[in-house]
Amino acid sequence: MTFSLAGRCERTGMVGAVISTSSPCVGARCMWVQAGAGVVLTQNVTNPALGPAGLDQLAMGALAHETLAYLLTLEPYPDYRQVAVLDGGGETAVYSGSQTLGIYATASGHNCIAAGNLLANTHVPQAMVDEFSRHPELHLADRLLAVLEAGLAAGGEMGLVHSAALTVCDQDSWPIADLRVDWHDAPIAQLRTVWEVYQPQMEAYILRAKDPRLAPSYGVPGDE
Repeated sequence: MTFSLAGRCERTGMVGAVISTSSPCVGARCMWVQAGAGVVLTQNVTNPALGPAGLDQLAMGALAHETLAYLLTLEPYPDYRQVAVLDGGGETAVYSGSQTLGIYATASGHNCIAAGNLLANTHVPQAMVDEFSRHPELHLADRLLAVLEAGLAAGGEMGLVHSAALTVCDQDSWPIADLRVDWHDAPIAQLRTVWEVYQPQMEAYILRAKDPRLAPSYGVPGDE
């Protein structure tokens, strides 16, 4: 049903995640990212409440394994959940309950963790981790999109995917990129297209938030 990866850029300290699945609205239900804190991925039979609860723990300084253990004490149905955690220092932890659907697997690497369920094969998460490590010089968003493409190329889900999402946080309380594609025949390819449209404008949007006096023209009708 879902394959995902949470990653941290060692150069910049940015944290982010990508995810894709067969159902709509995956970015809103399964992926939680906070600057300086880390990432929580909650998937399989999803409980979105685990995301904010996990970020709260990470923001208070809990490590990935401590946060995961805490979340499992909150969850009344842990057998149905698949949860992955990346903390702000790049450490990871992951859990797959006994009721995780279909073929499922996880893989961890330096500053990253991948997980999936209802997969075409067990190699998908490792292919994603391998891709994440391949080009550390790239912007984190580009690395994460390549990860999602690598997961799809390795087999992806057992069925077709229809939604995909990317979130990246830098130093502020809000994400510098939070992009989603829902109910599309090729959501991963479309997500890259959305990023390629947004990326040249991203720094201008960040500047508008921090000091609109220095922001370039907004480029809309009536703006001179």
